[in-house]
Amino acid sequence: MDALAGLLDGPRARGAFLIRACFDPPWCVRVEDRAPLTVMLVARGDAWVVPETGEPLRLGAGDLAIARGPAPYTCADDPATAPQALILPGGECACPDGALLNGSMDLGVRTWGDRTDGSTVLLIGTYPMRTEIGARLLDALPPLLSLAGDTWRCPLTPLLMDEIVRDEPGQEVVLDRLLDLLVIAALRAWFARPEADPPAWYRAQADPVVGRALRLLQADPAHPWTVASLAAGADVSRAALARRFTDLVGEPPMAYLTGRRLALAADRLRTSDDTLASIARQVGYGSAFSLSTAFKRAYGVSPQEHRERTGG
Repeated sequence: MDALAGLLDGPRARGAFLIRACFDPPWCVRVEDRAPLTVMLVARGDAWVVPETGEPLRLGAGDLAIARGPAPYTCADDPATAPQALILPGGECACPDGALLNGSMDLGVRTWGDRTDGSTVLLIGTYPMRTEIGARLLDALPPLLSLAGDTWRCPLTPLLMDEIVRDEPGQEVVLDRLLDLLVIAALRAWFARPEADPPAWYRAQADPVVGRALRLLQADPAHPWTVASLAAGADVSRAALARRFTDLVGEPPMAYLTGRRLALAADRLRTSDDTLASIARQVGYGSAFSLSTAFKRAYGVSPQEHRERTGG
């Protein structure tokens, strides 16, 4: 498992909010849903994305943008167009004065806006929650990034366009996986660009020694790893691995492993009803007490408090 797989092993799409938005100018939607990650793909026409801070971004047909929440932003035909609708947490839609639209802009299965053959069509996918295991990669992204359609090739656009309006058994799972694939393709293309400046731990994936050690830790974090066993897996000496790992990743191997184990525990506390003892075994701690101690040291709250706060 590499860094992108780690992202999608955390905040991967599960019941993601996907919609085809169809508009005629003038149009403007203010997005205040606080979603951790939203993907916008222009299937037809063009659009502007205006972040809360920073420069407006123009998108043409085939272009893609990723907005990293929770900061609000605006999508419009023109940056000067006033908002006509608000997108709120939970997928609710309201007028600028706060009155709910109550489905008045629904156009059919996962389709919303002015008319189905509007001059601008956006495919929008929103990840509903942020998880600890993907936090490092999410935090490495700028608040708003874009990829021009003429600089990256993605065969998923026509497939997603076709599938997003289907209403068949298992369709949500199909769309979730398509959204994941689109995000993987987009982030691979983004991090390959010189201006992306990916974090050290992401670049370290390409190192023949440290990359192998990272994949071992990511694939089986519950294993009783030591620096010596990791070094054996990477076919180098213990000292060489410790030095190279720290230089490239920015922290020692065991510190990285601890962070990953606790992030996994935090996610499972929120998304499962497993006991603390069970979660401790799953992530590589010998007892509920040892996990609880490490968790509180890292997060400042007990596992139980974390579960209650995050709705687990």
